[in-house]
Amino acid sequence: MSNHDLPPSTGLTPAHRVALESALGTGRVLRNHRLAPYTTFKIGGPADGFFEARSADELASSLLLCRELGIAHVVLGLGANILVGDKGVRGMVIRNAARGMQLSEEGILTAESGAVVWPDVIDFAVHGGFSGLEHYAGIPSTVGGALWQNLHFLSPAPARERTMFIDEVLLDARLIHPDGRITTQERAYFDFGYDQSILHHSGDIVLSARFQLQKGSKEAMRRIITENLAWRSERHPPLDTEPSAGSIFKKIEGIGAGRLIDQCGLKGARIGGIEITHRHANIMINRGEGTAAEVRAMIDRVVETVERETGYTLEPEIAFVGEF
Repeated sequence: MSNHDLPPSTGLTPAHRVALESALGTGRVLRNHRLAPYTTFKIGGPADGFFEARSADELASSLLLCRELGIAHVVLGLGANILVGDKGVRGMVIRNAARGMQLSEEGILTAESGAVVWPDVIDFAVHGGFSGLEHYAGIPSTVGGALWQNLHFLSPAPARERTMFIDEVLLDARLIHPDGRITTQERAYFDFGYDQSILHHSGDIVLSARFQLQKGSKEAMRRIITENLAWRSERHPPLDTEPSAGSIFKKIEGIGAGRLIDQCGLKGARIGGIEITHRHANIMINRGEGTAAEVRAMIDRVVETVERETGYTLEPEIAFVGEF
């Protein structure tokens, strides 16, 4: 049965569907479309409506249309760091597949917000001989997601003595604001912090971003990429065989959520298809047919156990999207 054979959902009216199809293209808006394949956790029920924006212009147009029609909507990038509810998402899910890129002779890399940081954007920069993004190899994120969370990683081996943030190379970004205005904002606007930016509460959506890179040795950049991929592979489960959402709980300064969970002996704990991986106590993996309800149950179990045994209260870092 195709998406177009499914009965109408309650989240979009027939008039909404006609308007969306007319503006976005016949066959481009899918109904009751399952979201699990679009998340790194491989969990999530259906969206009432689903549209894949293939350019920044399509992303902006679909956002403006949903706002004009009063349709609830969610923008989905690579689907990392989120948990989509088993009952899915009411209204529209706009998948950001805007992946255009350009690189100037001066090392200014312009990327649409749906471009995948690793490997696409990083490979593009390295191929052009420009350095600054290779440090983030292996981290699942789009450009928009990278600005949302101020993508970060430890500095290159062997020192790894400081955390490097993507805001260090950001020039500016083109945003669409909740009122429909489209502006270009420089780095200071984003109020970046650790896993933080103004995007968490401003309602702005990134359309594209520009990064100022520096000429670099391709050999040195590829060495950093190889070392960082090896470092991550020892500590993070491979997404292709062990789907996860990344770190589940927020960092506790000076202690680490993973360390507390490990201290409580919770590595390997399992509820249904969800398991705390032995690689990293702050990461849960989907062993197959895992559900959002099971993830929530495991989160509750971890929070209760850690608080009882250590006195610390863990807070989820992942975003919860849709109905559970």
